[in-house]
Amino acid sequence: MFPLIQRCCFHTPFKLQKLTGPRLLLYGKNKTPFSSLGLCLQRDVCLLSRSPNLNPASVYATKLQAVHTSPPFFKKKTPKESETKDSGVLQQSMKSLKDSPKPALYLSLAGLVPFVSVPLSMAVQGTYYPEGAFAQIMYGAVTVSFLGGMRWGFALPENSPAKPDWLNLANSTVPPLLAWQALLFKDTTHGAIMLVMALGIALHYDLSLLPTYPRWFKVLRVVGTVVMVFSLLATAALKTISEEQLSNSGHRWQNTK
Repeated sequence: MFPLIQRCCFHTPFKLQKLTGPRLLLYGKNKTPFSSLGLCLQRDVCLLSRSPNLNPASVYATKLQAVHTSPPFFKKKTPKESETKDSGVLQQSMKSLKDSPKPALYLSLAGLVPFVSVPLSMAVQGTYYPEGAFAQIMYGAVTVSFLGGMRWGFALPENSPAKPDWLNLANSTVPPLLAWQALLFKDTTHGAIMLVMALGIALHYDLSLLPTYPRWFKVLRVVGTVVMVFSLLATAALKTISEEQLSNSGHRWQNTK
């Protein structure tokens, strides 16, 4: 019996698997005690747990090393840094606007008066004037045509950095064509939308395609374009409000009948 116990206790689990079957039943007939079999299994488990390759702690540590990854570190801008940068850009823009030549600054601001006066007078009086809206569209078309022709004047001199090639001269004709299309619309709202598109295209040309323009001129162009766009949209909004009020009053008058 002792050789059998010794054989069971010091062999690998593969040997134990060979004993699980008819041979294990045969040993049961020879009155093999279950305590010896339990002792054999316990000692085999102890031997396996002592093995450095199957140490639970090492296996768990290996899994942690395989799974754990440090997240990448991205430097995020703090709100103070972003605010400081934005304020710096705004200050530089205002400084560039102040450094612009006085005739260019004053004439550009005076040219915005017809745009702003139309929706402002309508809002103060509380009525919509179709004639005023059409006059604003006409003045906007003239302004857009002027902005397009200004590129010709910049490209024609011999010492100009912009050459009179197909790109510069053809791009200068796009805003006048859009302005002419705006005058063909019967509805002033459609004409205002077309002028807004033309102003955006002209601003894109002046800021991106001709970077040799001075900084003060670019800032002045951005300010003027923003004022013109908001003035056109304000007139279109006042027209929509006026039409809604007229329709509501017409329904009420029909209901009173």
